[in-house]
This record gives sequence, C-alpha cells and structure tokens, in this order.
Amino acid sequence: MKTIVPCLWFDTEAEEAANYYVSVFPDSRILEVTHYGEGSPRPAGTVLTASFEINGQEFTALNGGPEFNFNEAVSFQVVCQDQAEIDTYWARLTDGGEEGPCGWCKDRYGVSWQVFPARLNELIADPDPERASRAMQCMMGQKKIDLAAIEQAADGTVAV
Repeated sequence: MKTIVPCLWFDTEAEEAANYYVSVFPDSRILEVTHYGEGSPRPAGTVLTASFEINGQEFTALNGGPEFNFNEAVSFQVVCQDQAEIDTYWARLTDGGEEGPCGWCKDRYGVSWQVFPARLNELIADPDPERASRAMQCMMGQKKIDLAAIEQAADGTVAV
C-alpha cells in the first residue's frame, strides 16, 4: 500500500479527469471509482472518487465541489528522455489547456505540469557557470522545452 497518494480536488470532473490522465500516460490504469451514498452532500450515485495509477504512482481524483481550484503552487513533473517524448506529453497536456513558460503548462482541468528532459538539470547545473547560464537563459525564453536549442546555447553555438 502506498503511504502518500496525491488527491486532486475537482468540482464534478473526477472520473473524466482520471480517464483523461490514463489516456495521456502509458502504463496507467483506473483502479477504482466510488460514489456518494444516501445522505451525502452530493446526489446518491454521483462519483465521489476515481483512483488511478500512472507509472506505479497512485492518485485520487475527488469530486469535492467548486470551492477550490488548482494553481501553480503544486505541479507534477514529467521527466522525459528525449524531444519526441517532450513533444508528445506537451501536445496531450496542453490540448484544451494552456502553455506556460519554461516547460510549464496547465491541462484542461487547470492542473499544472512541468514537461522537461532529464538532461535539463545537467545543463543548467553545469560546473562551467557560463555554460549553465547560457542554458538557463535559453530555457527561460521557451514555452515547450526545445532540448536541442538549449544544448546549442550551452555549447555557445547559437546566440541566446
């Protein structure tokens, strides 16, 4: 049993969102859908929670009502191996959502994601401060991460 399970608060879209997330990420599945019963704050039979798993990480989507909204204070990182993976997740997560700076985006439900390559941390933390600075400056000017452009900037082969 997992000891920490992120719970995402939705108004009425918990099951819809869970199905969306398992369609975005391979190796994902719906685990369980529960419903409000009689005497609950929502009509009996309405979806209460949808539990799902992405790459072995369990999540719960809760239909709690309109009181709370998502913001950038919490985000999920999608660490990618290459540009093709970045492109795929970026396209899926921004479909109906919105692009943000530096590899950040919001999906159609307002959940914030950071889509970036594993190599990015290596580039922006390079022991050569000028190389790291060029990589950081390049990344700061991007929405969807362009790994090749950041590598070229770090190498000094293109102007930042």
